[in-house]
Amino acid sequence: MQATSYTIETEKADDWWEVETLYDLSFAPGRSALSSYRLRDDINPVAALCLVARDPDDIVAGAVRNWPVRVGGQPALLLGPIAVHPTRQGEGLAALLMLRCIELAKDMGWARMMLVGDQPYYGRFGFRRLDGVKMPPPTNLDRTLGLDLVGGAWQGVEGPVERATD
Repeated sequence: MQATSYTIETEKADDWWEVETLYDLSFAPGRSALSSYRLRDDINPVAALCLVARDPDDIVAGAVRNWPVRVGGQPALLLGPIAVHPTRQGEGLAALLMLRCIELAKDMGWARMMLVGDQPYYGRFGFRRLDGVKMPPPTNLDRTLGLDLVGGAWQGVEGPVERATD
């Protein structure tokens, strides 16, 4: 099956349990103890950028969420978690979700997006290492990556990544 046979749509409230189950299946136990989760505590995700990929049987095969954060006082999106069901991996579904998030974020007027991940994988979408941007410990700073959604958006933006408060 190719990624084109999936329907990408905005996550609905009724999808919450199915998405959380997918995240539990896709990530190690204790995923919510990661530093990126401290940036999400008691903060609503950007609803229009929380997407699910449904297969032809209407089953959630992949999901992604995005959260507002601040870096050096500047707003940014924290992409993730992004997950694809293990039986659906290798079909291009994560790439489809990623590209749709990037497109929607640009359309919504966001200037910058970041994530914690592997540069060789996310580099193909334009993400690069963010020197001077500090995720809360114990994050490996080499895995702190950013994407300019508007040309030069990360230029001069440095400092700790903080929870969005507004």
